[in-house]
Amino acid sequence: MIRVRDAVQAGALGELSGFRQEFYRCLPARADALFELAEAVLCADGPVRSLVELSLVPEHRRGHGGLYGGINGGRIEVGRLRAALASVPLPRAADGRLVLAVDVSPWLRPDAPTSAERLFCHIYGRGKGPRR
Repeated sequence: MIRVRDAVQAGALGELSGFRQEFYRCLPARADALFELAEAVLCADGPVRSLVELSLVPEHRRGHGGLYGGINGGRIEVGRLRAALASVPLPRAADGRLVLAVDVSPWLRPDAPTSAERLFCHIYGRGKGPRR
């Protein structure tokens, strides 16, 4: 007996497999090394602070020499990768609405180099018209 949940998971795995194959085709030079490097970045336990750390992640089966070889000699077809990413279907809820993840954490990050003026300020709904 096939359950609906099994069919949904099988469909998601098929989409993931198709994306992985297309991502691999976006790597015309040193594809194996770059693909393993991407898997290591995704499977690392936390933030990656150096390339050498990536060579220690189990998904990266090459030594650090292969890692640097992939970085120095590898290529990515950016246009093809952009098209592959754009073709990934957006996640949807059961009723068809989009499901998106958003960082709404209240932690202040005033020292973040990419967002110096970013602060968490809760603003209540400002609708037009009289307040109710």
